[in-house]
Amino acid sequence: MQVSIVGYKKGQLKMLSHAYDRSLGGRDFDEALFKHFAAKFKEEYKIDVYQNARACLRLRVACEKLKKMLSANPEAPLNIECLMDEKDVRGFIKREEFEQISAPVLERVKGPLEKALAEAGLTTDSVHFVEVVGSGSRVPAIIKIITEFFGKEPRRTMNASECVARGCALQCAILSPTFKVREFQVNDGFPFSIALSWKPDSQNSEPQHTVVFPKGNAIPSVKALTFYRSSTLEVDVLYIDTGDSQIPQKISTYTIGPFQPSKGEKAKLKVKVRLNIHGIVTVDSAMMLEEDVEVPVSSVNEAPKDATKMDTDDAPSDPSSGTDVNMQEPKSADTTEGATAAENGAQDPEEKSVPMETDAKVEPSKKKVKKTAVPVHELVYGALPAAELEKAVEKEYEMALQDRVMEETKEKKNAVEAYVYDMRNKLYDKYNDFVTPEEKEGLIARLQVVEDWLYEDGEDETKGVYIAKLEELKKIGDPIEARCKEWTDRGSAVDQLVYCINSFREAALSNDQKFEHIEISEKQKVINECSEAENWLRERKQQQDALPKFANPVLLVSDLKKKAETLDRFCKPIMTKPKPAPKPQTPPPQTPPPQPETRAPESQTPEQQQNGAGATGEPASEGGAQEASGEQMDTDKPENSA
Repeated sequence: MQVSIVGYKKGQLKMLSHAYDRSLGGRDFDEALFKHFAAKFKEEYKIDVYQNARACLRLRVACEKLKKMLSANPEAPLNIECLMDEKDVRGFIKREEFEQISAPVLERVKGPLEKALAEAGLTTDSVHFVEVVGSGSRVPAIIKIITEFFGKEPRRTMNASECVARGCALQCAILSPTFKVREFQVNDGFPFSIALSWKPDSQNSEPQHTVVFPKGNAIPSVKALTFYRSSTLEVDVLYIDTGDSQIPQKISTYTIGPFQPSKGEKAKLKVKVRLNIHGIVTVDSAMMLEEDVEVPVSSVNEAPKDATKMDTDDAPSDPSSGTDVNMQEPKSADTTEGATAAENGAQDPEEKSVPMETDAKVEPSKKKVKKTAVPVHELVYGALPAAELEKAVEKEYEMALQDRVMEETKEKKNAVEAYVYDMRNKLYDKYNDFVTPEEKEGLIARLQVVEDWLYEDGEDETKGVYIAKLEELKKIGDPIEARCKEWTDRGSAVDQLVYCINSFREAALSNDQKFEHIEISEKQKVINECSEAENWLRERKQQQDALPKFANPVLLVSDLKKKAETLDRFCKPIMTKPKPAPKPQTPPPQTPPPQPETRAPESQTPEQQQNGAGATGEPASEGGAQEASGEQMDTDKPENSA
C-alpha cells in the first residue's frame, strides 16, 4: 500500500509526502481467505492442503477469484474439483465474514494515511480530492476506511489496474529526447534521508556522518562537501531513518584517493555528491585545493575576502560544482545553504579550529588556488559486478535476436498456412478455368499433404524449412496465378495499344493546320508503323483466342505494353515536331515626301539665301536647307544666288 500527497498547479506537480506499508496489499486478503478455507476443509473434509503444494496453489487461485466476487456481491461460493485425495470441496462466505477474518489487515490501512499527512504537515481538510488506484482498492472495506478518514468519497477517474503502467510510460516519454509530450513539470522529492559516513584521521575515533540529502529533498540535486585529510578517504553512502528493516542501510562505498599534498599538510578536498533525476546517489568527483602565495597586496581589506573563498563552497573555488548546482537547482539560495551545511558537517571537529585561526589572520597577500583531480572508485552493494553486467547485456542481445528469429519463423509458418488455404479456395472458384483437372487434383493433394505436415511434424521447424515448403508450392501455383492475371489484365492492355495506334494514325491522316508543317514522307512512316503494330496485334490476338484459358498465353500483357511504348517512342517525336519559325521580311525603302516649291524673296541678301533663311527670318534646319537648295536647282534663280 502506498500513499502519496501531491500538490498540483497549472502545468506542474509537486510531491509533498509519500508513505507506504510494504507488507500490506491485495495478496494479504487472499492469504486471509486461504487460511480460513484451509482450516475449514481440514475440519469438514479431513484434508490438509498444506501437505500438497498443488492443492495450495489451486486454493490460492480460487481465493483470489472469490475476493473479486465479494467486491461486487454480498456473498460468493467456492467450488474446487479434486482438490486433494480425489475429494471435491465446496465453501461459502459472506462479505461480513470476509471483513471479520481480514480485520488485522484492514486495521493497518490507516497507518500510511496518517504518516503521509503528518509528513506533509496537512490536515484532512486540506486534501481536496482522494483518488484510489490498484486492484486491491476495489475491496469495499478499504473504500469505507478511506472515506471515514478523509471525510470524502474517493474517486475512480483512472483505470485502477493500468494507471501505474500508463504513468510510467508517460514519465519515460517526459525524460526521453525522442518523444514529444505536452510540457509538464514534475517536482519529485526523495522519500528517504541519505547520509555520508567516514572515519576521521585520528586513531580509535568513532565514524562520523552527516545528512547530505534529507527526506523530501528535491530531485535532482547536487551538494558540495569539504574534507581535510592527509591520506585516502573512504566514504559510505547510507540510508537513515527508513523505518523499514527490509531496506539495507548501506548503499555504496567510495574510495577517494590516493593524493599527495605538496606541503605535507592535510589537504583540502572538495567532493561533489549528486542525487540524479532517477534517485541514484553518486560521488561525481573530488578535487584537491592548494593555495600558493603569489603577489603581495597593498590593500589589507582584500585578505579576508580571499580567506572566506578558501573555506566555503562558493563558485570561485570550484566552477564546475557551481555550474552543476545552478543547472540542477534553480533556487540558488536553498542550494547554498544546503552546501554550506553539508560542508560544516563533513569537517572533523579537531580540525575546525585550524582554518578559523587562519581566517583570523589578515595576510597581506593574494592567494592562487591550485586544483588537482583526485581519483574516485565506486563499490555498489547488491549490484552486479561489471563483468556480470556485461554478460547480462550480451545475453539480452542474444535473447532479442532469438525473439526476432522466432517471430520471423512464425511469420513464414503462417505464410505457408495462409497459402494452403487461399490456393485451395481459389482452385474451386477463381482459378477453376485456368487449370486442367489433372493439375488441379494434383495440387489439391499436395496442399493437403503440406497442411497435415504443418500440424504434425512441421509444428516446430526452422525458418528455412518453411521458406522451402512455400517455394515448392509456388512452383506449381504461380503459373496458374499468372494465367489468371494475364487474362484479367489483357483487355485493358489491348485497349491501350489500340487507342495508341488509332490516335497516331488519325493525326498522320489529318488535314489539321497544326500538322501541315510535317512532311508527307514523315507522316507515311507513322502510318506504316501503326499498320505494322495493328497487324502484330491482330495475329497475336487470333492465336490467343484459339487457346483455352488453362494454356500458357502467347499474348502477354508485358508484350502489349512494350509494343505501345515502342510505337509511342517512334511516332511521338514526328507528330509533335514544332513548326519552323517564319523568315523575317526586308522592309521596302521609304521615299521622302515631296516638298512644296519655295522661292527666295527679292528682299533677301545673297548671304541670307545661302544660309537658308526663310521668309519669316527664322533659321531653317539642315535637312530643310538641303532640300530647298536641291529644289531650287531646277528653277529660275537670280545669277547672283550661287
